[in-house]
Amino acid sequence: MTAMATQLTLQAFALSDKGRIRSENEDNFLLKADTGLFAVADGMGGHAAGEVASAAVVGALERIGPQESAAELLRLCEERLSAAHHDIVGEARRRGVGTMGSTVVVLLAFDHHYACLWAGDSRAYLLREGAIVQITHDHTEVAELVAEGVLTMQDAHLWPRRNVITRAVGAGHSLALDFVNGQIEPGDIFILCSDGLTAHLADDEIACLASSKGPSDACRDLVDLALQRGGADNVTVLVARCGSQEATTRRLPSGFFDGATGPEAGQAT
Repeated sequence: MTAMATQLTLQAFALSDKGRIRSENEDNFLLKADTGLFAVADGMGGHAAGEVASAAVVGALERIGPQESAAELLRLCEERLSAAHHDIVGEARRRGVGTMGSTVVVLLAFDHHYACLWAGDSRAYLLREGAIVQITHDHTEVAELVAEGVLTMQDAHLWPRRNVITRAVGAGHSLALDFVNGQIEPGDIFILCSDGLTAHLADDEIACLASSKGPSDACRDLVDLALQRGGADNVTVLVARCGSQEATTRRLPSGFFDGATGPEAGQAT
């Protein structure tokens, strides 16, 4: 069955830099606008072969092609990430190292809906009508202490273990992913990034730079500012801007997960 409908369009760009201090770039990203699949992965710094772990995560997702339903796209994404987890665990055993791992944040876009899957402290933001919301939450020791009221946000910036992550692909017996979803509106901008960006830029600065230019220039400006402020880590940014056009389309299932919606811009997370 076909009908005239508003079709989602996506303009996206990604950029990665090793930063001013690190000798290697352990970040990786995936940009597949035709599939509605975008990801940023950050190999765990200080552990063995972080670049191998993040490449394994992105490589597993890269093999996913366009799907007939949002549910199938989500299922394949979860399946591939779980497979990557077991592959990384196996590779760590073969190398005789204690831990190999990578954070991951994934954005799926399908038929006016989005979903995010993540493990670790790489983030996804939604920028809508000038308001920015972090739609993921960090899987870190310090974030958990703030949530429990043990630390204030001010204390968190000085906490000596603030970079310790509590979830990652390849870390632990099994992979635990968090999930949010919601509606996409024309003009929405999604920003995926590694913590090399958020260590140097506040959310309002990210919003200002991401909204003022197209995705390619926005990525360059965001990375450049992180480098100007020290570039203490690898920095990766992916910006996806959503538009719409009238088109004859097939009617497809519309929801990633019936009854569940994620935070939207202007709402508290």
